[in-house]
Amino acid sequence: MKIDIHTHILPEKWPDLRSRYGYGGFVHLEHHKPCCARMMIDDKFFREVESNLWDGATRISECGHTGVDVQVLSTVPVMFNYWAKPADTLDLSMLLNDHIAGVVNDFPTRFIGLGTIPMQAPKLAVKELERLMKIPGMKGVQIGTNINDKNLNEPEFFEIFAAAQELNASIFIHPWEMMGRDKMQKYWLPWLVGMPAETSRSICSMIFGGVFERLPKLNVCFAHGGGSFPATIGRISHGYEARPDLCAIDNAVHPREYIGKFYLDSLVHEPKMLDYIVEMFGADKICVGSDYPFPLGEDHPGKLVEDSTLTQEQKDWILYKSALDWLHLPHNHFHE
Repeated sequence: MKIDIHTHILPEKWPDLRSRYGYGGFVHLEHHKPCCARMMIDDKFFREVESNLWDGATRISECGHTGVDVQVLSTVPVMFNYWAKPADTLDLSMLLNDHIAGVVNDFPTRFIGLGTIPMQAPKLAVKELERLMKIPGMKGVQIGTNINDKNLNEPEFFEIFAAAQELNASIFIHPWEMMGRDKMQKYWLPWLVGMPAETSRSICSMIFGGVFERLPKLNVCFAHGGGSFPATIGRISHGYEARPDLCAIDNAVHPREYIGKFYLDSLVHEPKMLDYIVEMFGADKICVGSDYPFPLGEDHPGKLVEDSTLTQEQKDWILYKSALDWLHLPHNHFHE
């Protein structure tokens, strides 16, 4: 069995958000030719997309070619819209969440859903989290690595994480609004350099901020193999040891103590890096993630794992067992 926890989806159509909310900055789709569309932010081109981004049947057909049994669906991070008025972000979150829930309902043995919530307004975020966790097939939320440039350790976000632990909601943390992006537009550097740094930023913030210490049952998975965190854990550890007056001000526990306390996806594009994160975190904390259907993802989800020299037991954990644990589902869930 193979479960891909890192896939993105959008509705084929949604209302004109500028008209709905009275101001711009939101994404819309221009369906300019069959099976293709342009993602536009107002009049600015963002990304070309194909029908596999919105059509469930197309996704299932493509999964058939790569042996993916189940996809975990989440929105495209540009749709987080944490910058917007909270009531509007909530409204759009509900629209996106209901669409994902509908796709899951149509294909319950092929899809699991993660919602999006207005993180900039914690009370509204908790309200929507509570609503979506009552919907069959919805198992948690995807959130950004920062919230309007605020790190995830900020006290205002703690009630959201506490509610997620209470509700057994899985959290997938995805980089977006990359730091330094305005200073490195050339060569796609925000995606190549900024994204890995963003993910490490969120992991370090949650470790040093004491989020994992205070919420030991919080079920979090970080995208892109944890970004640059695994490769820089030595530096992070040394920083904690050398300057506890700067690093240990909110949590005195060594950062290495949290390795294996959260999940990573397998999207590292490098066999040696896959071996490294498996050795460091354990196969039971790594899940297949492909970033389907985008070009920086893995074209054949799980192939890096399948072609590796890992044991079959380790491969089984990464291919599906870890995902089921992260989603609070029994290992025989899709065989019942």
